[in-house]
Amino acid sequence: MRQLSGFGLRASVIALAAIAAAGCASRDAITADPSTQPRGASEGDAGRAPSALAPQEGLATWYGKELAGRKTASGERFDPAAMTAAHRTLKFGTWVEVTRTDTGQRVRVRITDRGPFGHEDRIIDLSRGAAEKIGMLKAGVVKVKLVVVDGP
Repeated sequence: MRQLSGFGLRASVIALAAIAAAGCASRDAITADPSTQPRGASEGDAGRAPSALAPQEGLATWYGKELAGRKTASGERFDPAAMTAAHRTLKFGTWVEVTRTDTGQRVRVRITDRGPFGHEDRIIDLSRGAAEKIGMLKAGVVKVKLVVVDGP
């Protein structure tokens, strides 16, 4: 193995430091990027109480028995019958009232997981039990409005 000496060693150290600094800067930029915020939220929402967030509108999907018993992002085991959901950014344990905009049917769910991913217009993944409460099992995807609430 070849040893670096003098100029070569200093250049390598400087290059590694620059790469590390660039990595930190880009991670901070991603965190502060408003496009990563849920629709209806703003950069200032990060320090506000969850109940102070603006309502969000978009599409809801649901997931069920194929993930039963697996750990969610919060560490809880997924129960398809429970009134739970996945959201990209809301804190775990946050309660959300989900209203189906075409029928007015509502359900309250607790955020326990992350998602949905892959579709920008989808804002929440409901458990099968929650989806059943608002009659969306056959449709699979419906337009909803989310409002953060104090509890069940």
